[in-house]
Amino acid sequence: MNLKFKLIHLFVFVLLLKAGNGLIFAMASAGTSSSASPVVLTVEYKDKQTQLAVLSKFTIADLMLLPATKFTTSTIWTAEEQTFTGVELAELIKHLEIEAHVLHAVALDEYYFDLPISDAVPGGAIVAYLNNGKRMTVREKGPLWIVYPYDKNEKFQTEEIYARSVWSLWKIIAQ
Repeated sequence: MNLKFKLIHLFVFVLLLKAGNGLIFAMASAGTSSSASPVVLTVEYKDKQTQLAVLSKFTIADLMLLPATKFTTSTIWTAEEQTFTGVELAELIKHLEIEAHVLHAVALDEYYFDLPISDAVPGGAIVAYLNNGKRMTVREKGPLWIVYPYDKNEKFQTEEIYARSVWSLWKIIAQ
């Protein structure tokens, strides 16, 4: 979808919204993703002003436009320490202005886990898009993986936190 087409849709949406149509289901794009780049993450949430449902779709390039966090940690799924790069969950929530209590994280294989919004804090979980400087394939737990800095604090070394580490992430639903 080209930028002109997106702008026209946004303009029509704003006009309908101003007209007071409360039954609109808003679909907004979070970045300048082109049709050549696949969407790797969809975030569903309610707009805090209108309370209308919004779908924000991100490509890897869109996520890379957000401030990046990088850390090295061991994991229970890998033999050696790994260096992960991604956007902090806190930054993603702040960027989208999400107000919620729970983040329902869904993987491509339909595994899901509900993360408390308290996990979305600076220095906490990230939505990793690089592992050891490379993009991750689905076979390598990608393209996105919710990762915690497990070695940073013992609170990140629990079965509950490991269960929240959703790999092959494709959708987050803020509730």
